[in-house]
Amino acid sequence: MSKAIKFIKRVNLRSIIFNFRYLSFKTALKMPILISRNFFLYKMKGAITIDAPVKTGMIQIGYARIGVSDFERTRGILEVYGDIVFKGRAFIMHGSKIIVSKNAELIFGDDFSASAEVTIIAEKRIVIGNGTGISWQTQIMDTDFHYIADENGVVINEPTEIIIGNKVWIGCRCNILKGSLIPDGCVVGSGSLITKKLSGENNIFGGNPTRILKSNITWWF
Repeated sequence: MSKAIKFIKRVNLRSIIFNFRYLSFKTALKMPILISRNFFLYKMKGAITIDAPVKTGMIQIGYARIGVSDFERTRGILEVYGDIVFKGRAFIMHGSKIIVSKNAELIFGDDFSASAEVTIIAEKRIVIGNGTGISWQTQIMDTDFHYIADENGVVINEPTEIIIGNKVWIGCRCNILKGSLIPDGCVVGSGSLITKKLSGENNIFGGNPTRILKSNITWWF
């Protein structure tokens, strides 16, 4: 199937509305953002910016399928009150949930990919570097949602930004929580829980508690 036919099949009314809602008329005509028919646009507020040369279909949300997720019955959700910035190409598979609160910021680096049913919740700020991949059913959120206060009434669990470096691979079913930092070139093993700033580039992190499993690694898809 030619690229032209694939593109025509992926253009739908939802994609058209989305592009003209968020982008300038001239940019929207290029249709840089494609939204799958089974992706629910719950709230379309805030702002979406493409901070890169604009190309047709460079950002695709809700497409492709893998065996661990039911493509026909799993619906993705996009809820935007804050700001989303795309630094280049991005591919987010079906069933994923992206929620950006008012005054929050979510930044995707160039050549970003997320597998099925990934959840990203930004209450303050989440930054994901270039060339980073996130495997299925991983959750990333910079907030606890419910506030907890100490004996003096001082809130002790304010939202805290998450920084994920360049060329990071996060395995399936990980939880990346507020205050996390994952350095460039690292791999996070399946099922890991990250709650702090990790140290050292090009490491494999995993286990519980999280520790360095291997150093000086290189990875690729």
